[in-house]
Amino acid sequence: MIISGGSNIYPREVEDVLIRHPAVKEAIVFGVPDAEWGESVVAAVVMRGDHPDLDAETLIAFCRGHLASFKKPKRIEFLAELPKNAYGKVLRRKLRDRFD
Repeated sequence: MIISGGSNIYPREVEDVLIRHPAVKEAIVFGVPDAEWGESVVAAVVMRGDHPDLDAETLIAFCRGHLASFKKPKRIEFLAELPKNAYGKVLRRKLRDRFD
């Protein structure tokens, strides 16, 4: 759970919205420290090959249309692939440390 400005944000809820976008193949959401809000929402996204021109602002606007404004990602990082363990589980902590 991400706590931003005293509000609880569940990463899965934001991930589910991002995955609904036709250009997004995979998404993982995590919180990073924020001096003003406590934590801010960051998303790491793997795009489908047929949508190379999509930018972060477009995805954030898509989230704004499906989530409360405080739940939308403040930042989106585009990756070629998400780091996973041997069982295929995404290593959320590794991503959080990388973009902290």
